Amino acid sequence: MRKVRQIYNATSSHWVGNGFLVQPLFSHMGEDKQTDPFLMLDYGAPRVFEPNAGRPRGVGQHPHKGFETVTIAYAGEVAHRDSSGGGGVIGAGDVQWMTAGRGIIHEEFHSEAFGRTGGEFEMVQLWVNLPKKDKNTRPRYQELLGQDIQVVPLNDGAGFVRVIAGEFNGVIGAAQTFTEMNVWDVLLNPSASTTLTVPEGHNLLMVVLRGEVLLNGGDEAKQGQLIGFDMMGGDVQLQATGDAAVKILLLSGVPIDEPVVGYGPFVMNTEAEIQQAITDFNQGRFGQIV
Repeated sequence: MRKVRQIYNATSSHWVGNGFLVQPLFSHMGEDKQTDPFLMLDYGAPRVFEPNAGRPRGVGQHPHKGFETVTIAYAGEVAHRDSSGGGGVIGAGDVQWMTAGRGIIHEEFHSEAFGRTGGEFEMVQLWVNLPKKDKNTRPRYQELLGQDIQVVPLNDGAGFVRVIAGEFNGVIGAAQTFTEMNVWDVLLNPSASTTLTVPEGHNLLMVVLRGEVLLNGGDEAKQGQLIGFDMMGGDVQLQATGDAAVKILLLSGVPIDEPVVGYGPFVMNTEAEIQQAITDFNQGRFGQIV
């Protein structure tokens, strides 16, 4: 059984642009929470936005290099454009998986339709590292619509797992990844329990998005908390407590175990590579959004 190593609370919140109020739960720039191959996770907890009166909310054009950004929409809509030609609008249940690779420029805003009406907005943005051999790969954009993400029922009607990436009970996730990992949305019905297994050798993290959960019959976690587990072992027992269903974002992956050097929107292996990324961006080598 996987032991809970620690349960973390978000210690702050901040705005990304003027459209995304996020709570950072881990970062490659902060303490080591054994998150490799995942670099950073910002949780945009449920928040109601008023209509924007024609003034778009979001974050304008900015660069990335050396990793991937994953945006998971739970409520509201996000519109994306990037210099690889990728773009689209995602709503509840959809995912955008952007590979920055050798360099990309992108922007993210509330969609025009959501901006007009306002409403509840909830999202997660995850940064996924790339191994050294793939840091200069060609940029790409994967639009994973909810209808294309397979849903696997849990035993005894306990709930279900949406397989965004990786594999669950023989079902392969929708996203193409560079390293072995799992990204699952887990829903546990009120008072239900289940046992989840991830491969030994994966780092394992869970983010509680809704409800309260009992882990392995001992530790308790609630909405907005990050759970870190020991690497050894496989099974984790989950029990929904209270009167509500439990929603969990599960992340597991084989550590890349290479040096991580980050500077703002760039994540490379050495300081020299960071300097080269800055030069490449300043010289226009990341392309343009058209």
